[in-house]
Amino acid sequence: MRLLVTGGSGYLGSHIRSFFNADDFSRRVQLDVLNPLDCARAGSYDAVIHFAALLSKDPADAEAVFRTNVEGTINLLREMAPNSVFIFASTKDVYGPFADNFEEVPETCSTEYANHSALEWSKLIAEKYIEYYAAQRTFRSCIFRFSTVYGRPSEGNVSGFVTHYVESVKRGWPIRLPVEGKPVRDILHVDDLARACQAFIDSPIQRGLYNLGGGRSNALSLREIIDKTAEMIQCNPVFDTERPLPPPVPLNYISDLSVIRRDLGWEPNIGIEEGLRSLI
Repeated sequence: MRLLVTGGSGYLGSHIRSFFNADDFSRRVQLDVLNPLDCARAGSYDAVIHFAALLSKDPADAEAVFRTNVEGTINLLREMAPNSVFIFASTKDVYGPFADNFEEVPETCSTEYANHSALEWSKLIAEKYIEYYAAQRTFRSCIFRFSTVYGRPSEGNVSGFVTHYVESVKRGWPIRLPVEGKPVRDILHVDDLARACQAFIDSPIQRGLYNLGGGRSNALSLREIIDKTAEMIQCNPVFDTERPLPPPVPLNYISDLSVIRRDLGWEPNIGIEEGLRSLI
């Protein structure tokens, strides 16, 4: 199977590309999702995993975010071959504050506009284009709404907050936390994400929309992530209590994994301790 990873040189994309031994489509290899000529090559692949995105939440970047994340996605969708597979990296943040209405957030959670940034809204808009083009061009599509996915640092990329916390504990960097580190997140190792992509590719499912995270068994507070890491390393973390971060939206988030378990027979294999140790 020929597989292409857009954003394949990014923080998570580089891990996924390595897992599948896939080709890279990124600006680091002089390919751009905003260039329709570059995107034409997507039609020659059996599967495309689409990570490439502009991830800024700065209102000043809104126009560029919509253009990259919506128009860039459409440029790829227009080239997908019949019966090929398109997997899209969306986000739990499309649920905004409505996720706080659930202990475990299902795919049926509201995605109505509630002061979302252009980033979250662009991802939700792109999801709708994927549904349309998959039906029109008869390719298979999967939308994963990621919770907190983490992996080892990759060269030239900004890491997610789990990896950042581990690096901060290791190096004695001061750590800023929101709400004294009480917010809860379900964390997922990038290798389990890769397995979820493989599970969809191998399945007969034509259209998939799944929340993807560590679930209840891999949920813990931000402070617990730091304390567990410090215990493994046997050191004392340093906290910057003078400059706390603002409370996250939603405050707590745990993915309901019942739909992906039912459809794909997938669940996380890498637990919290094994995953954190892999970062040390």
